Amino acid sequence: MCGIVGIVSQQGAAQTIYDALLVLQHRGQDSAGIVVCDQNKLNLRKDNGMVSDVFHTRHMRELTGTMGIGHVRYPTAGCSSSAEAQPFYVNSPYGITLAHNGNLTNVERLKLELYQSDLRHINTESDSEVLLNVFAHELQSCGSLTPDEIFTAITETHKRIEGAYAVVMMLTGKGIIGFRDPFGIRPLVYGKRESGQGTEYMIASESVALQASGFDLIGDLQPGEAIYIDVAGNVHRRQCAAVSKLRPCIFEYVYLARPDSIIDDIYVYKARLRMGVKLARKILRQMPQHDIDVVIPIPDTSRPAAIELAFHLGVKFREGFIKNRYIGRTFIMPGQTMRKKSVRRKLNPIDIEFKGKNVLLVDDSIVRGTTSKQIIQMAREAGANKVYIASAAPPVRYPNVYGIDMPAANELVAHDRSEAEVGEYIGADWLICQDLEDLVDAVQKGNRSIKKFDCSCFDGKYVTKTVDHDYLDKISNLRNDSAKEATDEETTVIGMELHNNA
Repeated sequence: MCGIVGIVSQQGAAQTIYDALLVLQHRGQDSAGIVVCDQNKLNLRKDNGMVSDVFHTRHMRELTGTMGIGHVRYPTAGCSSSAEAQPFYVNSPYGITLAHNGNLTNVERLKLELYQSDLRHINTESDSEVLLNVFAHELQSCGSLTPDEIFTAITETHKRIEGAYAVVMMLTGKGIIGFRDPFGIRPLVYGKRESGQGTEYMIASESVALQASGFDLIGDLQPGEAIYIDVAGNVHRRQCAAVSKLRPCIFEYVYLARPDSIIDDIYVYKARLRMGVKLARKILRQMPQHDIDVVIPIPDTSRPAAIELAFHLGVKFREGFIKNRYIGRTFIMPGQTMRKKSVRRKLNPIDIEFKGKNVLLVDDSIVRGTTSKQIIQMAREAGANKVYIASAAPPVRYPNVYGIDMPAANELVAHDRSEAEVGEYIGADWLICQDLEDLVDAVQKGNRSIKKFDCSCFDGKYVTKTVDHDYLDKISNLRNDSAKEATDEETTVIGMELHNNA
C-alpha cells in the first residue's frame, strides 16, 4: 500500500504535490519523495520518514518546476531503506521517473528478462524499479514520444507484467502518465482545477488528494486504462489492456482508504456505515438477548461502522479510547516488535466508559491479532466487566499479495483458527466477524456495476494467474516479520558502523 500523485501545472508544482502527499500519508509512512521537472531538468528529494520530516523549507525551495510526481511508501516488496524510496528514475529513454502503488506477482521472471534480453540493470529489490525498466524498454522500442507510441508502450507493458499496479510516471519535459492494472485492484483517480494561469491536472491514489488542493474529481481511471497529460495540458486517454475486468480490492473500503474518499464511484464512508448495519443484524441474529451496555470504536477506521452498529442495536455509542495523533498506523508498522510497542503509545482508555460495563469494541478488521489482544487487555484494566469485539470485516485468513502487508499466512491470527478460537486467542469474551457476503453487499451497494471484488485475503481467491502455493511460500519467507526485523537490525548495525567510522 502506497500513495501516489502526479500533477501538470502552470505554476510551481512541488507545494501542491506536498499537500497531496500529506493527505495520502495514511497509505505509507516509511518514506516519501517528490520529483519535479523544470524545463528539462529534474529536481528530486526523497528519504525515509513522514512527509513533514522529509521535506523542509530548504528542500521545497529547490524543487522548482511546473510538473512532477510524488510518493509515500510502506514496504511490501524490498526493505525499509532509503534506497527503496520513490520516485525511481531511469535516464534512458528520455528520462523517466515513476511512482507505483501495488505489487507485481511475476517480478522474478521479469528481472531475468530485463537482464538477459533487455540488457537493463536493477539496483534495488523493489518491484517498482522493475516496472519502470519494463516500460522504459518498451518505450525505447517505439522510438518516439507521440501519444500513440506512449500508449503502445503501456500496452506492451501490460502484456509483460502481472499483479496490482496503479502508476504515475513523468516523461522529462513532456508530460505525466497514469495507468491502472487490468483488474483495477489498486485505485487511481484524476481531476482538474482552473487557475489564473490555465487548467491544471492531477492524478492520485484517492480523491481526497484532489479535493485538498481544490481540484475537481473527473473520475477513476478504468482497469487497463491509461492517461497522458502533456505539458501544454492536452489530455489523452486510451484503453491499453487487451482484456480488463474491474475487481477492486475490497480492503480499500474496509481499512486502507480515507473515509472521505470516493473510489470507483463508491463513497468509502457510506460503505463503512453499511458495514455497521450488516454487523448489527448479525449480532441480533446470534445474540438477540444481548447484554451489551456500550459500543466503543477502536479509532479511527472503525468509527463509521460502530456508529451505525450502535444505532441499530439500540445501545449507547461512546468514545472510549483517545488516540495519539502523532503515532503512525500500527497495521503498516514494519515488523511485529514495532507494532507491539506502538499500540499503548497510540491509544489511551477513558476509564469511566469501561468500568463495570459490558463493552462491545468495534474494529475494522483483525489481521495479526496483536493489536486486538492488547486493546482488549487495556479495556479490562480500565474496569470492563465483559469485553466483546466485533470486526467489520470477515476473518483475514490468507495472504494479500497485491500491495498490502499480509504476506505470511502463519502470521494471520485466523489462518488456522475458527472464529471462536480467534476470540479466545485475543482474550475476548465473544468475537463476531462480518460475513463476506454482507461485506461485499455493503460495498457493492454504492456501485452495482461492480460485479466482483478482490477478496483474496478473506477467501484465498487470487485474480491474477501467477499466484500459486510456490509463490505464496516464497513471499512468506522473504517478507514475514522475522525477515523484516532481521533486515531492520542489519540496517541499524550498518548505520551505527557508518556513524562510528565517520
